[in-house]
Amino acid sequence: LAMGERTFIAIKPDGVQRRLVGDIIKRFELKGFKLVGMKFIQAPESLLKKHYADLKDRPFFPGLVSYMASGPVVAMVWEGLNVVKTGRVMLGETNPADSKPGTIRGDYCIQVGRNIIHGSDSVESANKEINLWFKPEELCSYTSCSSSWLY
Repeated sequence: LAMGERTFIAIKPDGVQRRLVGDIIKRFELKGFKLVGMKFIQAPESLLKKHYADLKDRPFFPGLVSYMASGPVVAMVWEGLNVVKTGRVMLGETNPADSKPGTIRGDYCIQVGRNIIHGSDSVESANKEINLWFKPEELCSYTSCSSSWLY
């Protein structure tokens, strides 16, 4: 069942505008994770307010919501062993200045307000975020032909 762990990854409007979608997807594919859901969406503020509900009392909350609503995002669900933890390592630190080269934010970002990507921080939040952004029928269940070479 651990192989079936899922995480929610979203390429933010700045990542889309900067044409980094393909490079980011490629990193998850090359790592060996399985894409089970993806949509290109102009997220409504109502969805973003639910997504970031835990930050609603922070002073940056209104700016965060308007930034995330400023353009389309690529919402994805990736599956694999320890995908939540490994995905976070691949993203780098929330503040790109603290991110190591080789991570997504370490390679592509400068400032925390433009950190191009979101990744679930726990299995629990991943499940919550996946259910917020995707209907069950929008997620695919299949066996990847590379599975036996990865596990």
